[in-house]
Amino acid sequence: MAADIDNDIETLDRTLTSIEAVLDVPSMRAEIAKLGEEVAAPDLWDDQANAQRVTSRLSRLQAEVEKVTKLRQRLDDLSVLVELAQEESDSATLAEASGEYKVLRDDLEVLEIRTLLNGEYDERDAVVSIRSGAGGVDAADFAEMLLRMYLRWAERHGYAVKILDTSYAEEAGLKSVTFEVSAPFAYGTLSVEGGTHRLVRISPFDNQGRRQTSFAAVEVIPLIESTDHIDVPESDIRVDVFRSSGPGGQSVNTTDSAVRITHLPTGLVVSMQDEKSQIQNRAAALRVLQSRLLLLKKQEEDAKKKELAGDVKASWGDQMRSYVLNPYQMVKDLRTEYEVGNPDAVFDGDIDGFLDAGIRWRRQAEQAAS
Repeated sequence: MAADIDNDIETLDRTLTSIEAVLDVPSMRAEIAKLGEEVAAPDLWDDQANAQRVTSRLSRLQAEVEKVTKLRQRLDDLSVLVELAQEESDSATLAEASGEYKVLRDDLEVLEIRTLLNGEYDERDAVVSIRSGAGGVDAADFAEMLLRMYLRWAERHGYAVKILDTSYAEEAGLKSVTFEVSAPFAYGTLSVEGGTHRLVRISPFDNQGRRQTSFAAVEVIPLIESTDHIDVPESDIRVDVFRSSGPGGQSVNTTDSAVRITHLPTGLVVSMQDEKSQIQNRAAALRVLQSRLLLLKKQEEDAKKKELAGDVKASWGDQMRSYVLNPYQMVKDLRTEYEVGNPDAVFDGDIDGFLDAGIRWRRQAEQAAS
């Protein structure tokens, strides 16, 4: 057992050393020092947008460096603990070291996933949209189940979520919903959820108890920042206002505060009704529209690169995950082959395994394409 844990610690040390190299901790420390000087400047808050960007970046970098530093210290402490246990032939201390090794291994695996999130927008907050697809009322109900799944996932991690727009279905569930997730690397993490989700179950809305297959589409885009400079001329948009509504068509308020913006050149449509005033909803809708245009621009650039690179075998399928509740219980990602046999836990927000597998799959696909 002692020899095994020595080998295990050596493996952890190689993993952590690789993570430290990928993150480039010395560069992160240098940037922290530079940002610290900017934060100390007396005129920092003269430009509030820049001040928020600087302080947010500083906070995230400090948290990342602290995390890596603590992991290195814990690994060093574990080595000392094992050495002490071996010298004194202390089985109890060796068992304690074995337990700490397992916890440290899991924590390193989480950080290793973080090193794979190095895309241009991966650090951003995310805007997630869910739309019911084929399947009638079951699809609308499925869309609401997916919303709860993501909200519970965010709650488990302590991430802030803001519902931006909701369109309720007539009988049950949702036609569509858009929400914002504020967390470090929210976009990079959740972007692997984009695609068509499929649910198979005995329909609770079918009085004959027949099995029903329904679909919902998930879209994930990075949140726009003031430094992105995505210009949207007034002549390129049409703005419609309407009255916000809730379930069953009941009016939420009695003024035309909800806003729908149509981007005429692309046909993109964004609706917003969460805010209290028309002005606030218009600003929020324009921000989401800019985010979608930003992603569209990047997709067009990526498409040109793929065209130059030739045919790439690895690609995201349209139907990316199946949730089967009958005749057996299973949730399976069709791209990564990752699966679990407990759909209830998944719908309650336990999706980290799917996210990690998706991030690793995407990296492998990118490497295969390069």
